[in-house]
Amino acid sequence: MITVEQVRDLIQDKLEEKDCFVVELVVKEGNNIHLEVDGPKGFSIKDCVDFNKAIENKLDREVEDFELHVSSPGLNKPLRVIEQYYKNIGRELKVVTNDKTFEGLLKEVDEQGIFIEHTYKEKVAGKKKKEIIVKQEKILFDTIKETTIIISFK
Repeated sequence: MITVEQVRDLIQDKLEEKDCFVVELVVKEGNNIHLEVDGPKGFSIKDCVDFNKAIENKLDREVEDFELHVSSPGLNKPLRVIEQYYKNIGRELKVVTNDKTFEGLLKEVDEQGIFIEHTYKEKVAGKKKKEIIVKQEKILFDTIKETTIIISFK
């Protein structure tokens, strides 16, 4: 059986060459390899083909047959690795934590978590109308259940 470590070794040079990172690498039963790769500047179809060839050319189907799927993570999938957070600084995100949901602008990322700037309306003492409050919150990675990019066509 082909292992995750084998595939990771096969693509290591290509990851460095293309300045990319692995989002997910799974080898399922029957040597069904699923690889999702992304990079700070995105991951094109040509990049998918290059990674596919890097793996295909180094594995021998005569010795061990396999099925291979190489793709980018896609906008509709949740963020899964810290590099994706760095890549999406400045974008609107929806972050679901253990006890609350935030929608806001990703301002900063560090090893412990993320900083989200979000706005909400709140009644201020002495005022008739609610005022818009802008607040920046730090959200720790270990409290995040799911983070997705808010896709907007404005």
